[in-house]
Amino acid sequence: MGKQKPLFFPSLSVWLEMISLLMLLVLASVPVIRVQAWRPWPRLFNDSTSYPDPVFGSSKRYEGSSEFVHLQYHMGPVLTSNITIHTIWYGSWQPSQKRIIKGFLRSISSRDAQSPSVSEWWSTVQLYTDQTGSNISSNVLLGSEKNDRYSHGKSLTRLSIQSVIKGAITASTRPLPIDSRNGLYLVLTSPDVHMQDFCGQVCGFHYFTFPSIVGTTLPYAWVGNSAAQCPGVCAYPFAVPPYIPGLKPLNPPNGDAGVDGMISVIAHEIAELSTNPLVNAWYAGQDPSFPTEIADLCEGIYGTGGGGSYTGQLSVDKTGATYNMNGGRRRFLVQWVWNPVLNYCFGPNALDK
Repeated sequence: MGKQKPLFFPSLSVWLEMISLLMLLVLASVPVIRVQAWRPWPRLFNDSTSYPDPVFGSSKRYEGSSEFVHLQYHMGPVLTSNITIHTIWYGSWQPSQKRIIKGFLRSISSRDAQSPSVSEWWSTVQLYTDQTGSNISSNVLLGSEKNDRYSHGKSLTRLSIQSVIKGAITASTRPLPIDSRNGLYLVLTSPDVHMQDFCGQVCGFHYFTFPSIVGTTLPYAWVGNSAAQCPGVCAYPFAVPPYIPGLKPLNPPNGDAGVDGMISVIAHEIAELSTNPLVNAWYAGQDPSFPTEIADLCEGIYGTGGGGSYTGQLSVDKTGATYNMNGGRRRFLVQWVWNPVLNYCFGPNALDK
């Protein structure tokens, strides 16, 4: 036998060059899509370029794009018992603003409103079930409320919201009840309060409290009043962002663009809290850290034909105010949610139902 040649082992620098080249080849074959977690509506871009929606592509009939959506149940709990919403008013709030928001919350379970109604909108949320087949509760109650005059200042983070909740449930006077089974905790911040990622990435978000901070696990949501910071983003369509020239804002049904804009975000978060309270129940995608939930799928859609910057077909009252749903004594503009039976976005004011 002849003498065998010694095996060749590349040096570390050669290995690194080979790995870098392989990564470049892989990345070159992957299409680049701009995706934002907890994205606001409409999306913020630094230029006027039009980008395809990461879920629905270039389709303009978003509510009919069922083949692009793979909403799945991940076996976690949903809220099937009576739901009680406990509200924390953080900052400075006018009584008239509180009445608008509480009027909406009371309308969720009200059967007295004329169709199309907020309670009919909630009936779509009720279609979602847990692993026993029990549906989301039809009873959504307005629970206790707490005023918080800037206990953590005027600049908050996602984690400091949990400290706000802890302060509310451990207050020496009139603390909020601790209700981990049926309670939802809604933290609302006034226009002068700055929140981490507010306007740039989020108009609202939901999660659950950490026992290490709050002492127990409670589903909660935060929504900010954008009137002084970014009404064109988070109070759209009652204010219009500068990157949509020529589009006129709609008149809010309750005369307060900031609060009327909050209503749809509050509805968005409550719908998702009910169907995905611990981020392990109903959502699309494989990453629970960035789930696409039942309201995310229908952002910006308020009526038939909605999509892009077009809200869809809406109603206008005799004063010129725009709405799509009736509450107990008020009218509201609320985004649609994903219907798991029809497999597209749906609302009570749909023209083709």
